[in-house]
Amino acid sequence: MTVSIRPATADDLPAVANLFDQYRQFYEQAPDAALALQFITERFARQESVLLVAQDDAGALVGFCQLYPSFCSVEAKPIYVLYDLFVTPSARKTGAGRALMQAAEARARADGKARMDLTTAKTNLRAQSLYESLGWVRDEVFYAYNRAID
Repeated sequence: MTVSIRPATADDLPAVANLFDQYRQFYEQAPDAALALQFITERFARQESVLLVAQDDAGALVGFCQLYPSFCSVEAKPIYVLYDLFVTPSARKTGAGRALMQAAEARARADGKARMDLTTAKTNLRAQSLYESLGWVRDEVFYAYNRAID
């Protein structure tokens, strides 16, 4: 299988939403196709994220990544947060994830971003291996915290 990477279009949103729903399920969220479509469509319509898709030679979308613009106050520069990366199980080990990561880096460079940040589950060893093989460095200095706002 050969995979090509490109920016998502409005026509891709239903397929991306399906991938996004699978991504959320990977992180132990209940399936919710309507929520996935609403979330992806809103981000796209409001230009609040950059969506890149992986497409196989048959034209099917087999993966995506989503970049959110942000800033690094310490560096006083714009960055991307690579929050979502997902490749369908059938397309894993084809280079789709690597190609998405490389395309995301090229996009960040073209958009003048100083760096990209990402987090992943401690148990997601396959993703960690990919990131480290591409030169990403795991933060050993800072802890990540979050707090739900009800």
